Amino acid sequence: MISRTAKFVKVVEVGARDGLQNESAPVPAAVKIQFINRLSATGLRTIETTSFVSPEWTPQLADAQEVFESIARRPDVAYPVLVPNVKGMQRALASGVKEIALFTAASETFNRKNINASIAESFERFAPVVELARDNDVRVRGYISCVLGCPYEGPVETGVVADVAERLEHLGCYEVSLGDTIGIGTPHAARDMLETVARRVAIRKLAVHFHDTRGQALANILACLEAGVAVVDASVAGLGGCPYANGATGNVATEDLVYMLHGLGVETGIDLDALIDAGLFICKALDKRPDSKNGRLRWDAPRTGENE
Repeated sequence: MISRTAKFVKVVEVGARDGLQNESAPVPAAVKIQFINRLSATGLRTIETTSFVSPEWTPQLADAQEVFESIARRPDVAYPVLVPNVKGMQRALASGVKEIALFTAASETFNRKNINASIAESFERFAPVVELARDNDVRVRGYISCVLGCPYEGPVETGVVADVAERLEHLGCYEVSLGDTIGIGTPHAARDMLETVARRVAIRKLAVHFHDTRGQALANILACLEAGVAVVDASVAGLGGCPYANGATGNVATEDLVYMLHGLGVETGIDLDALIDAGLFICKALDKRPDSKNGRLRWDAPRTGENE
């Protein structure tokens, strides 16, 4: 294993928010709560739980307050939520949230389609949110979409990604997640992008977030691990997608990521079997086959016994 690969990698589980928000059929709050509680028992250190957005904007997450307040939060697990604006932040604070995430993009067009704001306008919205976070001892994470390509503008310059990442860090984000939203990246491009950003923001403050649209996510992650990144976002069962890019499939599956990391001798603190079980639980609730390879092995396994 290349020496720059970290001995421990923090996996940020985003399935309960980024994954479920794209499901068209309503997922009951009770199912979400049980799903998150199962994830909490796997050894994950960070589980993104929901988003305090307008119910009209994302109906699937209209139950954000109920879900967050009902989960069995563990002291050794962080439960960040996404907030788009001050109103969302106020709702999150009222629910006892201790970590939030802000989201913008490296593409002006995508940002307008996604949050109806330019990149500059998104930072104007962030300022009062971050002020509230500071006043209430709430940690702030930042997301950047379209770091390798945009469905509207095509290739994205790595310098623009670095600019946005640096602005997020200066704003007060303790960590910045670099998202290949449409899954267009390949290993060399992913590593080049990461290294460009790392010249402006310390790599210990960077995370990567790859979608597996073209089957490149694990390869891209490995290239970034070898460049020194030690935080990776993933979604159990490969849940999710990008509603603004046709054909964009879900995030890299957490089960497959953890299997690869353990095979590399990298510690995660995660029980892979328990993680697969959590993925199968939510897939049964959604009545869909998991997109993770490790999940499918168990999903498709022949069942024996009278009660199975």
